[in-house]
Amino acid sequence: MARNPKVAVTLGDPAGVGPEVIVKALASMRSEERRDFVIVGNIEALERADKATGAGLRYGLEAEGNVDAVAVDEVALDAPLPEIGKVSPIAGEASVRYITRAVELAMSGQADVIVTAPINKEAMNLAGHHHDGHTGLLAHLTGSKSSFMLLASERLNTIHVSTHISLKGAIERATTARVLATIEAGHRHFMRLGKKARIAVAGLNPHCGENGLFGTEDAEFLAPAVELAQAQGIDVVGPISADTVFARAYNGAFDLVIAQYHDQGHIPIKLVAFETAVNVSLGLPIDRVSVDHGTAFDIAGTGKANHVNMLSAIAYARLMARAPRLT
Repeated sequence: MARNPKVAVTLGDPAGVGPEVIVKALASMRSEERRDFVIVGNIEALERADKATGAGLRYGLEAEGNVDAVAVDEVALDAPLPEIGKVSPIAGEASVRYITRAVELAMSGQADVIVTAPINKEAMNLAGHHHDGHTGLLAHLTGSKSSFMLLASERLNTIHVSTHISLKGAIERATTARVLATIEAGHRHFMRLGKKARIAVAGLNPHCGENGLFGTEDAEFLAPAVELAQAQGIDVVGPISADTVFARAYNGAFDLVIAQYHDQGHIPIKLVAFETAVNVSLGLPIDRVSVDHGTAFDIAGTGKANHVNMLSAIAYARLMARAPRLT
């Protein structure tokens, strides 16, 4: 029988719902399944979440011979656990420390894949870590020049040319080289999972510029990227007007859509798969999957947070960990 991958799960912002969705997800598993996980964070935060949710688990007790306890890689905070539901530099610092430790585990081979709970970008920046979120921080920690955000769901998948930058910056980022690299990253990911993806490139301008009436970027930059990818044997077409391409993909015409900027790809995914879509980082030397929701400070500590998305992230992470990386 194949060995189950070791999954390192970060707590995210400890003031948000991350700890709660983690303990809920773990509580829904059989005890033998939980042995495949190590939670990177703090036992105190997990116990606080356990109390709020009524999960009824125990944490970090392997040294006492309790095989049913959830393994915890304890990360020092050098401060009291932050208050639930509040943006704070302490919580931002904690979330970065959790991620940093998880990357160390993955880079050293002690974990096969990372699953991340949500962080708060404001808190992270208040703590002095000026990254655009998980994607930028992970690229920094792994020494990667760039990375790509893939949103994956059962019927619609998107990968983004740019993410957390202004719309003006996103337009400038949509160069032939970047669009081509995004197509290649998406193609490699699906090949790794055993499928040659049918890829469509979403247009940047309304109606892909309508032959220059509404902008020339689609013809100048996007179309050449598609042609270069096709020359490599990649099954890709476009650019296709963004007001139709996502519906076509959802209905089965394409396996993956190249979104030109954050909201272009996020809006359709969150419309059709709000609870089940997951965020996957591509282009890194490690595998990382995340929930596709935020810290939800308004319900943090109440035990009401839905853990379905965390279960989806874990399932996708295991799928990736079992698929060999392409050389």
